[in-house]
Amino acid sequence: MEQCKPVAIVTGSNKGIGFAIVRSLCKQFQGDVYLTSRDVDRGQEAIESLASEGLKPLFHQLDINDLDSIKTAAAFFKGKYGGVDILINNAGIAFKGMADTAPFGTQAEVTLKTNFFATKDMLTHFMPLIKAGGRVVNVSSFVGSRTLSNCSQELQQRFRSDDITEDELAVLMQRFVDAAKKGEHKQDGWPDTAYGVSKTGLTTLSMILARRLSKERPNDGILLNACCPGWVRTDMAGPKAPKSPDEGAVTPVYLALLPAEAAEPHGKFVSEKEVQPW
Repeated sequence: MEQCKPVAIVTGSNKGIGFAIVRSLCKQFQGDVYLTSRDVDRGQEAIESLASEGLKPLFHQLDINDLDSIKTAAAFFKGKYGGVDILINNAGIAFKGMADTAPFGTQAEVTLKTNFFATKDMLTHFMPLIKAGGRVVNVSSFVGSRTLSNCSQELQQRFRSDDITEDELAVLMQRFVDAAKKGEHKQDGWPDTAYGVSKTGLTTLSMILARRLSKERPNDGILLNACCPGWVRTDMAGPKAPKSPDEGAVTPVYLALLPAEAAEPHGKFVSEKEVQPW
């Protein structure tokens, strides 16, 4: 049992920004770094690729859309390490904008299932495992803050409220999906972006959970933030984006490795290592 050894977990990390985050943590974090992915073969290929660079990440299968997979991983890390020091929720999806012919209702349901509801499930099962001094980073997007400003005033007030609960937020997210399936989301005050709404939800969830940590574990020094990696060249964002995956990893890794004595940022949305307005 390696209870005393620090451990970091990155979801959706067999490629793209997640892969770059694992690479950076392997170079900077004094502990075990776990690359995780849905597909075991792709995960092992990613591990071998980093091993060829002289790095030593470990692998655990983890599909955030599968509750059993989340529970299995949580039990593994609790058993082997007694908890988790760093959790970076990076796994996410996006449809290819105008190029995708899937109906908007389908895009809304599928996108929110992964980017919001599955990430929420991850946090439900892993937050109790976060050790004192731990760091939780949710990879969100500036598209979420832009989307928020395009929501109705009523929705903006709900999202920005200091007393919105996790359950209320989940109801709001489901309301968007249901409205999108009926083609009524615009009348309901929502903009035309499933990806944007999913990230608005994720950033808001981060703020809710940070407030809860401050209330329930005030002396544990855990910092939880959402961040934007920037527009990064990945399979998801395409080849025209200005940043490399390694550049996209900078802010998530910065938040994951905030020094032990740091009291902030906490419950913030961070881009380019700077706290952004919400």
